[in-house]
Amino acid sequence: MTFWKDKVAVVTGGSAGLGRVLGERLAAAGARVVLAARSVAELERAAGDITQRGQTAIGVPTDVTVDREVNALMERAVAEFGTIDLLVNSAGRSDRGLALETTPERFQELLDLNFLATVRCCRAAGPHLIRSGGHLVNIGSLASKTAARFLGAYPASKFPVAAYSQQLRLELGPQGVSVLLVCPGPIARDDAGRRYDKEAANLPGAASRPGAGVKLKGIPPAQLAERILRASEQGRAELIVPAKARLLFAIAQLSPPLGDWLLKRQTAS
Repeated sequence: MTFWKDKVAVVTGGSAGLGRVLGERLAAAGARVVLAARSVAELERAAGDITQRGQTAIGVPTDVTVDREVNALMERAVAEFGTIDLLVNSAGRSDRGLALETTPERFQELLDLNFLATVRCCRAAGPHLIRSGGHLVNIGSLASKTAARFLGAYPASKFPVAAYSQQLRLELGPQGVSVLLVCPGPIARDDAGRRYDKEAANLPGAASRPGAGVKLKGIPPAQLAERILRASEQGRAELIVPAKARLLFAIAQLSPPLGDWLLKRQTAS
């Protein structure tokens, strides 16, 4: 019997990418999985692939930037399976652009999806997680800890995820809820290096690459998913991938100019 056997897991961004892989891994471990995403077709395909293997999953079309849809998602999960044991906030989007050329409207759009959606989902699922003594996983980014060049509104929309996760950890930990912040580097995907060609058209060539040119190999999503679930099982507070990035974060806190210099050395210009 695995740790996740018969537990109920809600995964946002569950129709593609890391969210879909996490849903598949949870279902394979015996969890009852609720996948949420905006694309109905992709959501049905993701949930269908799981159920065809004899595992348990449903797809609930959800725009996580809309309160009523988030509330309906959690209500559906509880109505279907009786509780929520795990919430994974995986919905999100990256960006490209120069800071001064990124409009306030673009910052608002990314903040709404990358941060405020996490707030909405945590608020809606929180009472159920407290009752179940459950687990909360917020997918941040290395950009939750440091801001590289050419990433437009992305770092500013991911930084608050780290602060919010820490506050939740302090407040919910005594109530039995485990809170994990995940800060991964670029995740391997088929369209890596081409996905942001349009947004990066007037930026240095490296800007269109994963992480805006960060000198890191793409993390295989299946490998990352396994590490996330293991870290959540263990009740860890943070998972930073690659772990060596912690040294950069520590140096940057002690000496911001040195941290900036090191960061520029680790990103292609």
